Amino acid sequence: MKFGIMFANVGPFGAPDGLTHLAQTAENVGFESLWTVEHVVVPKGYESEYPYSANGKMPGPEESPIPDPLVWLSYAAAVTEKINLGTGVLILPQRHPFYVAKEVATLDVLSKGRVQLGVGIGWLEEEFTGLGVPFKERVGRTEESIEALRSLWSDGASEVHGKYYDWDPVESNPKPVRGKVPIHVGGHVAGAARRAARFGDGFFPVRPDTLDANLKVLRDECDKIGRDPGEIEISTGANMTVDDVKALEDKGISRVVTGPPGFTPEDVTKGLEALADNVLSKF
Repeated sequence: MKFGIMFANVGPFGAPDGLTHLAQTAENVGFESLWTVEHVVVPKGYESEYPYSANGKMPGPEESPIPDPLVWLSYAAAVTEKINLGTGVLILPQRHPFYVAKEVATLDVLSKGRVQLGVGIGWLEEEFTGLGVPFKERVGRTEESIEALRSLWSDGASEVHGKYYDWDPVESNPKPVRGKVPIHVGGHVAGAARRAARFGDGFFPVRPDTLDANLKVLRDECDKIGRDPGEIEISTGANMTVDDVKALEDKGISRVVTGPPGFTPEDVTKGLEALADNVLSKF
């Protein structure tokens, strides 16, 4: 079982000292990965429903800083040595594959192959409107973009002719350290599970109430397309107790993520060390 820290770039961890302390402490006590969240802007008074809270709103006020995930992970790469660096998630249809391929491959090279790319289709329609990206196209753009990224990361020139992205041969360099970056499909609905089966190296359903249903959809879709579901690494959020983690391990989960245990340096150190002693050391 692998253990990660999600929401790693929010609150005090968006500043240099908080970032450095969280990243280095997590690495030192045995956490495997850090995962960032993303919104390029938060439209004032948004009406779209945030799917991960009961009131349909993101935690914190609309003006809360959300540092760019890839820039944040670049800083984290510079102050750590071995912990993996993940986006949980990058809102893929809002970004052109040229930029994603370049930025992610650059980070992978600078971190010596430590990047995990979590991607999602997004939920905040007003954000898409401001960007000029059609909200109703986000599924198709995401799936086409995943294939485009793999083309751009492959050896030699990339040529793509799709519905949303279309280019004649181009060179995109540098390439990722291992020839690709693992792509984890985020989401909590059946469509995300099917997308992970067809396009993902991993699946990242954070909501525990949808996990069992989504695992069934994932495996059924793999059967349909002739893919071994064991090829897909499953990550999810959970209560960090030994019993809960063991139950997830029995279901085939490979990674459990949790939020920072506090916001002060003392609380972060104390909380992460306790998790390492009480949970991580049991696996």
